Amino acid sequence: MSKRDYYEVLEVSKSASADEIKKAYRKMAIKFHPDKNPGDKGAEEKFKEAAEAYEVLSDDNKKARYDQYGHAGVGGAGGFGGGGFGGGMNMEDIFSQFGDIFGGGGFGGFGGGGGGRQQVKGSNLRIRIKLNLEEMVNGTQKTLKVKKMKMAEGATSKTCPTCNGSGVQMKVMNTMFGQMQTQTTCGTCQGIGKVADKIPAGANAQGLIKDEEEITINIPAGARDGIQLNVRGKGNDAPFGGIPGDLLVIVEEEVDTTIKREGDNLHQELYISFAEAALGTKKEIPTVGGKVKITVDAGTQSGKILRLAGKGLPSIDSYGKGDMFIHINVWTPQRLTKEQKDFFEKQMSSGEMVAEPSGKEKTFFDKVKDLFN
Repeated sequence: MSKRDYYEVLEVSKSASADEIKKAYRKMAIKFHPDKNPGDKGAEEKFKEAAEAYEVLSDDNKKARYDQYGHAGVGGAGGFGGGGFGGGMNMEDIFSQFGDIFGGGGFGGFGGGGGGRQQVKGSNLRIRIKLNLEEMVNGTQKTLKVKKMKMAEGATSKTCPTCNGSGVQMKVMNTMFGQMQTQTTCGTCQGIGKVADKIPAGANAQGLIKDEEEITINIPAGARDGIQLNVRGKGNDAPFGGIPGDLLVIVEEEVDTTIKREGDNLHQELYISFAEAALGTKKEIPTVGGKVKITVDAGTQSGKILRLAGKGLPSIDSYGKGDMFIHINVWTPQRLTKEQKDFFEKQMSSGEMVAEPSGKEKTFFDKVKDLFN
């Protein structure tokens, strides 16, 4: 099922300010909150959908990628291997990240924000992956070996002795107004409520150990250099049953020696001989979708550009495709046989083979202009 536009979900315009986006999300979250709509699966999905939209639009970098590439640019499309925010996280996840939106509570057991026991999320991992032009055009699947922190086998935890599992500590301070009691996050367990009990050899103080894991990533057709794919839950593990972090995959494009890229369009040079230019010929050329045959008309001049419609890149945020442009170059031989030299000398002396521009030939600047029209 296709995702709704994030601005539509929050009912704001693309020019909405950060404050307007935050207010819109709070309004939607309150409207569809599970505590106000018990047992209503539809409301729960809209609650998650609003959280997903806010997670992207409240982050300047993610918002910029979304505005440029749509859902695919922020990992919200199925092809990016990560799913959306709402689809991969539960209610506790949402409130652990956006609890401040609700001013420190307000609904049942989801309010949070008061310094109580927290659900820890593991740190994110960031890696780079190189793709050739064909992989970026057609999409591909990559299996990577990623080194990450994982819970060590045999590691156990116990209730934090400092806060007795509450995740908070109460402090009493003497002031001029009398004693004041404050609640802070437990310094021993950092609000988790648990500490390590048994730590296997090689693991750190939180029971985590570095290990290698194979992770499969789906690359969508039309991926771009520099785009970031978000694979949910494939980052470092969190200690004691917390939420795993995410794997952030940055795409790098390998330079192609034959085909050059310009946005959604592709460019390729084709060299032909004097004879082929004069008589015409057929050529088989490589494209990202396989080899295709093209016809070079008789009398073709060097510098002519042939356009192959739809043979470029699929647009990442629409259903269209770019084009491929074949730049014709007539190759001048640097060495001639005696017979070839005699032939050309005869043509020159007879005046039968001379440059006779008709005046209709396009200049270099005309050709460049045509490319953008």
